[in-house]
Amino acid sequence: MAKLLYAFSCSIDGFLAGPGGDMSWLTPHLRPDPLVDELIPRIGALLVGRRTFDGDDPHRGGAGEGKAFGGGWEGPQFVLTHHAPPPVPGVTFVGDLQSAVAAAAEAAGEKYVNVLGADVARQCLEAGVLDEILALPVPVLLGAGVRIFERVGPPVPLESIGPCWYRVV
Repeated sequence: MAKLLYAFSCSIDGFLAGPGGDMSWLTPHLRPDPLVDELIPRIGALLVGRRTFDGDDPHRGGAGEGKAFGGGWEGPQFVLTHHAPPPVPGVTFVGDLQSAVAAAAEAAGEKYVNVLGADVARQCLEAGVLDEILALPVPVLLGAGVRIFERVGPPVPLESIGPCWYRVV
């Protein structure tokens, strides 16, 4: 059965993107990473928030622009949105979290559903369906932008299962 994994690169001060969703801060830090290289073949589907789907691309201007992991991964993508745009090949637009998670998990099979987007990750955490978190810190301080998690509530215990890798308890 698929597990939901929120895997992301972030600044040391806890931002996924800069102000306005700017991802250009990440571009100078994109390079081969053994942990990411090991993870990519274990991803069976993507569950993507609409703002992330429409957002900035750290691979802008390069060969990997517009492609998941800069072209390093291909497969089914499920975008959580209340306002679906015209059809996009390989992308399914889903209007509610439960249906999106179910469809992505079915498509992923025994592999991971990789969650992309801070708000959809928060929704998955609050719904109790997020299984693991992989935080890949990048040596930069952004100071503002899109936080890893924006939530109010009690602390969420995590169990370390590897370097920068945690299981939601």
